Amino acid sequence: MEEMRLHGRGGQGVVVLSELIADAAVREGKFARTFPWFGAARRGAPVVSFLIIGPKEFVSRSMVYNPKHLIVLDPALHRLMNLTQGFREKGLYLQNSSKDPASILEELGPKVKPGKVGTVDATKIAMDITGRSIPNIVMLGSFVRFTGLISLDTAIQVVKDRFPREAEAYEQCIREGYDKVNVKEVSA
Repeated sequence: MEEMRLHGRGGQGVVVLSELIADAAVREGKFARTFPWFGAARRGAPVVSFLIIGPKEFVSRSMVYNPKHLIVLDPALHRLMNLTQGFREKGLYLQNSSKDPASILEELGPKVKPGKVGTVDATKIAMDITGRSIPNIVMLGSFVRFTGLISLDTAIQVVKDRFPREAEAYEQCIREGYDKVNVKEVSA
């Protein structure tokens, strides 16, 4: 079972990203369940989305307390909340950031022990391609490469089906996110 938690702010597409990953997983024959948690329901407020992907149907409908994967769309949230609470040792940590993974690992501190850290400047890429600073579609491409849980082709098709008018630009966002994610394997 792959349990993940996605953190961002209202307007960054956290919930949509979670839904796109779940849709792609289902299309590939897996089972997926996702649901959001909103703080103050307004643009810019912290948003958390929970996502579970498994090879067979499961009954869990609870929040993800011990995620194997953490996806952070807004790194400034570290100042407001403990994003790594419950994060599993050797988990995968992906962050929207212009910083390199080694810097992020240092910022996380010695108590957090991910197996892999990835960064991509998703906001800049999205802005360059779409003119909007919504990083979720770029993060989808990075997620595909970073985790290997879903295929690039399926991710692209899911986005094309959901956003037909933006299909060309969003495919470019996915591919850029896939190509430009920086990954650091963390040794024990």
